[in-house]
Amino acid sequence: MLREVLLKEGLSNRESEVAELVTQGLSNKEVANRLFVTEKTVKFHLTNIYKKMNVKSRAQLIVWCLPNMTFAERQEQSQGVQNAPQAPAHQNQAIPMGNAPVGNSNTTTNQEPEIIGGIANDRKIGY
Repeated sequence: MLREVLLKEGLSNRESEVAELVTQGLSNKEVANRLFVTEKTVKFHLTNIYKKMNVKSRAQLIVWCLPNMTFAERQEQSQGVQNAPQAPAHQNQAIPMGNAPVGNSNTTTNQEPEIIGGIANDRKIGY
């Protein structure tokens, strides 16, 4: 349904495809990869879309398109945002703070490590 509305607004088939993908939350690079074109080509299409639709930004384009989307298209869009690539899990994990001595693990001492700012320091480390 959205594509038909965009075509009636004077957009070409390719411009309509680009506009649909943008409303799904894809970046220029992602749109380019999906359509097998360069990012520069996507930017060119977006410039033409903005002129034809009389909007100034990607956000305004999305706001314009929302009322013209069917329920199924809106659901696809929300799923696309939810399934967007996220940072690997190890980048989101906190590093646990402990009180293990820092330094050479072969050192055997009876001295209790001194805790400085949450980091153990056994004062026997030579640099």
